[in-house]
Amino acid sequence: MTRTVTCRKYKQELPGLDRPPYPGPKGEDIFNNVSRQAWEDWQKHQTMLINERRLNMMNADDRKFLQAEMDKFFSGEAYAQADGYVPPSA
Repeated sequence: MTRTVTCRKYKQELPGLDRPPYPGPKGEDIFNNVSRQAWEDWQKHQTMLINERRLNMMNADDRKFLQAEMDKFFSGEAYAQADGYVPPSA
């Protein structure tokens, strides 16, 4: 049976992650409050930010930036976009 969570991003009951994506309290929070779909959407957005902004994951400031943007992404706040990105029309 699939585990479900009330997703913080999408505000509905959706399938959850199989395990916490990070160790510690942050990972537990995501595990308990973020759906699999929201996590997958964040992973795609994170990859786009890393590539377009040429972020270096060895740089602590770049990691802090991504962490802050992830928190905004899941909480529904305005979050950073890649420069010039236009989402595909449905």
